[in-house]
Formats: sequence, C-alpha cells, structure tokens
Amino acid sequence: MPTIIRSNDDVIPVPRQDPLMDRRGFLRGAGGLALGAALAGCGPAKATGGPVTVEIWHGQTDTGKKVLDALVADFHRTHPGIRIDLGGGVLADAMLQKITAALASGSFPDIAYVFGSDLASVARSPSVVDVTDLVDAGPGFWAPAREAVTVNGRVRAVPALLDSLAVVCNKALFAGAGLPLPAAGWTWADFVATARKLTDPGSGTFGTAWPATGDEDTVWRLWPMVWDLGGDVIGAGGRGIGFAGQGVRALEVLRDLAAAHAVYLDPKTGSEQMYQAFEAGHIGMVPTGPWQLPDIADAGIDYAVVPLPTFSGRPVTISGPDTWTLFDNGEERVAAARTFLSWLADPAQDVRWDDGAGSLPLSRGTQQLPAWQEKTAETPGLPVFVDALENARVRPVHPAYPQVSAALGTAVVAVLLGRATPADAMRDCAAAANAALIIPR
Repeated sequence: MPTIIRSNDDVIPVPRQDPLMDRRGFLRGAGGLALGAALAGCGPAKATGGPVTVEIWHGQTDTGKKVLDALVADFHRTHPGIRIDLGGGVLADAMLQKITAALASGSFPDIAYVFGSDLASVARSPSVVDVTDLVDAGPGFWAPAREAVTVNGRVRAVPALLDSLAVVCNKALFAGAGLPLPAAGWTWADFVATARKLTDPGSGTFGTAWPATGDEDTVWRLWPMVWDLGGDVIGAGGRGIGFAGQGVRALEVLRDLAAAHAVYLDPKTGSEQMYQAFEAGHIGMVPTGPWQLPDIADAGIDYAVVPLPTFSGRPVTISGPDTWTLFDNGEERVAAARTFLSWLADPAQDVRWDDGAGSLPLSRGTQQLPAWQEKTAETPGLPVFVDALENARVRPVHPAYPQVSAALGTAVVAVLLGRATPADAMRDCAAAANAALIIPR
C-alpha cells in the first residue's frame, strides 16, 4: 500500500519504504546541549600491561559499521600491541548526550564520533586531547575538514567525514517540462523560476523540496546563500549574528518558492519523506549531499548533479564535516588512539572508509587513488561534490552555534509556512541568536 505524503495541501502517493536515516543523522547539531560543569570530569586509566585497548564510540550503522569492522581487523593484523574496541552502542545523532553523561561520570571512551557542529561544546572539556600535531602530519586534509576541527586556533579532533551540498536533478522531469538542465553559475532566481516550471499539481510534482522541521537539516542549506551575499554566521566581535540583512534576502528565496507552491515541505526529522518523493519521481530537483546518490540510483532515477545556485555567480557551497574526537584516558591509551587515527586517515584506508561510509575523500591523496577514481567513474555526479570542496565553507566551531541554528530554523519554517515575512522572521531570529551569543562562554 502506498504512503500518502501531504505538503501545501497536495497529496502525493509514494511507495512505502523502510525509514532510512541519511549518512549523518542529518546533522543534529542544532540539538546540542550546554555541557557546563559536566565537562570537568576526567578519568585517566593506568597502564595494565599487554595490548593497549582503545575504546571507540563510532555511531555507525549498516555499511559504515561494516567497513569500520573490516578496517579494524586489518589494523589488528599490523598492530598487535593495540586492540580496538568498537563499543558505545549509540547512534551518531545521540552521541553528544552520551558523551555529556560520560564526561560527567568520569568514564568516557578514547575516541568518539562527534558532529562538527557539536565539537566546540565538547572541546570545552579538559579531557579532550589537542591533536594539532597529528593533523599537521596527516595526509593534507581539505581546508573545510581542517577548519571544522579547529577551535580557538587549536585542532581538537581528527576529520572523520566530509561532504558538500549540490543540487540533484531528475532528468526525466526536466525533459518532460521542456527545460535544459542547469549549469554552473546559475542563480537562485533561476532556481525559483525552474522550480515553478517543474511543478505540476495534476501529477503531484513539486519543483523542489526543503526540510521544514527547524532542525540543522533545515538550516545548513541556507548558509551558502548568506556567505555568497557577504554575510557570516557570527559577526565581528562574536557578540551578534553576521547575517541580519543577508538572511532576509535568503529567506525571500524560500518565500517565493512557497508562494508558488513549488516546494515540497518535509515535516519529519531526517527528511525521509522528501527523498522518498524524489525517488518516486515527484520532485524535480533537491539540494542534497553525496550520501543520497546510492538511494537515488537504486530507485532507478536518471539524475544529474549541478553546483548550488548563487546570487553572485561565484561558486559557494557548505561542507558539514564530522570528527573523531580523542579523550584523555592516560598516556598509553592516548598514544594508541593517535596511532589508530593516523592509520585510518591515510589514503589507503580513507578510500575504503569513504566508499563504505558515504564520505568524500578527506584529502587530495585519497582523491587521486585508482580506487576513488573507479568509484567516481561508476557514480554519476560524484565529481561535482568533490570539486565543490574547493569553494566550501563550514559552520563556525562556536559553542553558541546550536542556539543560532535553532533561531534560524524557526525563521525558515515560519517563512516556508507563510506565518511570517522574511523581515519579521529574521528580526525574531536575530533577537534570539544575539541573546545566546552575548552569554560568556
């Protein structure tokens, strides 16, 4: 039986599918909790002799866990003095809460998979190890990956996953509407006009889609617009937002899409419904990341990937890197954890992790390997996401970012649902976000 999806009072029949989380739990950074005094705890372990055990809370499921298991088995064969324990039993989108409790109790892992947007809060703990030298000696991480692990000038984690945003287009729907596929350099005005032309109420087809829950998945797609317009997430001095004017213009794009009934609004966390609708042929184009390509291909959609639109014509996108954060459980375990993370980041291992976990290559060294080139050849559109890393920016590694994101998420939803004008929504966003930014941290 089909699942019925409702958006903007239209009804779309979509074949029932098992709910799927995207590769990264859709960046639940906006759900970040203030760690406060909980971060004071630490529990260094004493050497016990024999192999050193490194406990990792990896947060992976399915293919990500499968490839990590295989990598650990290989690591054990070449490093008999270190044993990797892939424990933790928590998904990545619940990691912050578990790490918070672990730091409070003084019993925490050696390594945890922490979202980049949560790192600033976690790194306030004295138990987080500075890994500047380790990353400096690494394979030459892409700039967005390195920026995402740097807090106040110090590298507080090792890059774990790298992505970028682009637009995936349904070629059949474009052809049916008599539209050429977009090209690099297209504008947000072009995006809105194209979405209007792709929309067909009679067949339940929308031009595009946007998450409408107010979470980080709703928000992070807006930051490239803000940056392109010359704004920033946090303004100079760090005590107020840097996108008051730019945010209004970005929200006007969403207002225009909603007013034309050209955007499918996904009301569920995780954006499962909008991707199901795209994979069922009911959405013309969707801004997304490389993690979604396997599902789109499996659904039999003939697709093309194009760079994000801009206002200026200059290429810009966003990357949402995740991290391997290292905690201090004593000198032996720190050294062993560093050895494992250095080994994991090497291109020979990184290319296997990228393939299984849905990451872009962490370095150009990985990108140049034959194995990655083979994956590129068999995955249409993947090079667009990799090329976008040259012009990608990341969200600020700032402890107040979750509150800024939550305020903007509320504004985005209000505009998409027609409950506020872009100017009014941004006024309320600025008030809430600025109040969070003036709190001493």
